[in-house]
Amino acid sequence: MSTLDTKTAEPAAPAATGRRTPRGRRRHPRRSRTAGHVPFGRRLRRDRTLILMTVPALVLVVVFNYVPILGNVVAFQDYDPYISTNGVTAMLQSPWVGLAQFERVLSDPGFWHAVENTLVLFLLQLVLFFPVPVALALLVNSVLRPRVRAVVQAILYLPHFFSWVLVITVFQQILGGAGIIAQTLRQHGHEGFDLMTDPAVFKFLVTAEGVWKDAGWGVIVFLAALAAVNQDLYEAAAMDGAGRWRRMWHVTLPALRPVIALLLVLRVGDALTVGFEQLLLQRDAVGPGAAEVLDTFVWWTGLRSQDFSYAAAAGLVKGVVGLVLVLSANKTAHLMGEQGVYRK
Repeated sequence: MSTLDTKTAEPAAPAATGRRTPRGRRRHPRRSRTAGHVPFGRRLRRDRTLILMTVPALVLVVVFNYVPILGNVVAFQDYDPYISTNGVTAMLQSPWVGLAQFERVLSDPGFWHAVENTLVLFLLQLVLFFPVPVALALLVNSVLRPRVRAVVQAILYLPHFFSWVLVITVFQQILGGAGIIAQTLRQHGHEGFDLMTDPAVFKFLVTAEGVWKDAGWGVIVFLAALAAVNQDLYEAAAMDGAGRWRRMWHVTLPALRPVIALLLVLRVGDALTVGFEQLLLQRDAVGPGAAEVLDTFVWWTGLRSQDFSYAAAAGLVKGVVGLVLVLSANKTAHLMGEQGVYRK
């Protein structure tokens, strides 16, 4: 028989770096919540210069964006600005009517007609306007010479700085009854036309004006996203035999997906705001039947007719619907795997 002592091996002690859960799985010790934490006072002293730089911008945002929100209280009143010379006093003394103003809004055919025109314009701009900056950005990005690319980019971006008065004047000089095209047709024995006063094509005209004015801004955004694409991906795709179109489909467009999703969410949230100044300037030319949207409806019923409570109720309905659209579009972006406006 063997004289070796057979000793029972003692179980190893659990590691000092972790504990066992009731199911037997090891978990790491929790980190201290104070590890790496900088006290608020120290951060305030450290970043005081940056904070002072942002104070003027924050004051402007609060004064012009958040303080006016308090005025929405008149949507629940029968507001009379002539009760007092002080607007706040008139607001406090105006009688409360509850949801009566919202009932007026929802039962007004003019309001629903404005909603219909707004949604039609939004869908047209979403289908015809939104893809244009993407296509132009891909086209400009394919230009190899930096100088040519810079010139094209500047030409596309220049109309963004024009006012709507100037933009409409340019279109009037081209497509109006006394425009270049109409005069040229008359000189050659043909009948002229006036697209600027034709209600049937007004929605397409408004979309064309928006494309000419603001497509350059979208090009800047998408070009910035394309500049962050790793060029090794293009080289690897070319070595695998991918042509120009396949590289654009499998490399360029996937790189633009997060930006496209973000701008699409913001565009959907802005669906009920399709251009107040642009449509107000052309409302008399084509009539309210074609050019009346929610913003112009609020203007005419509220400021021009001085029915402030009714206009505030209509504007509040528009804001709530816009918020719902933003949240819905952002949730859709999350379901598609994109970040959207904010993370989940």
